[in-house]
Amino acid sequence: MRSLERHRDVAAYALGVLNEADAFRFEDHLMECPLCAARVTEFGPVSRQLMLYRRATPRAVHPLTGPGPRLLDRLLAEVALRRRAGRRRARYAVAASVVLAVAGPALAVLAGGGAGQPVRVEATDARSGVWARVTAEDRVWGGEVELRVKDAAGPRPCRLVAVGRDGTEETVTNWATPGRDARPHTLRGGTALHPDDVLRYEVRATNGETLVTLPGA
Repeated sequence: MRSLERHRDVAAYALGVLNEADAFRFEDHLMECPLCAARVTEFGPVSRQLMLYRRATPRAVHPLTGPGPRLLDRLLAEVALRRRAGRRRARYAVAASVVLAVAGPALAVLAGGGAGQPVRVEATDARSGVWARVTAEDRVWGGEVELRVKDAAGPRPCRLVAVGRDGTEETVTNWATPGRDARPHTLRGGTALHPDDVLRYEVRATNGETLVTLPGA
């Protein structure tokens, strides 16, 4: 594969439609081409939306089927239901905080998030040296995720994987770590899993190695 053809394979690689051999060759190219690495990251929102659409569309439904006239009504009803549930959780959280305050100052409660608040977790792997922080916000369609990651051992293509409590796995976003760059990088992605349904997040290299693991909500 010529160099120009490798540049043209960015979209196919980011969307996961390259065959295994071409994907392997493109990953070798990705380690030496910062332009392609940046473009792979830019395709994150597109691949996320396609993934969410695929999961939400039954196999029997044609992918280009138009929405029915009552789709908006159903979406608005679901949003209203989630907002009411969020307000109930907020009231329970306030009641619990009052109980803790009355119990005395010796008890401290640490949490990564609350009702309607983002869930934030971070971790550093002592073996790989990779540090990552995940901030996940609940959405009607799943979880919107921001990742900040530091990896000075690049260059290497990586991805963030959300592992559900039921064992399912979803790729949240992917990127290519620049060579010997210890600065934190920020990426955004999404998953059909709601934050409460995520058991853990894993930063993985494309060879399958887990670089750092972060707990879920």
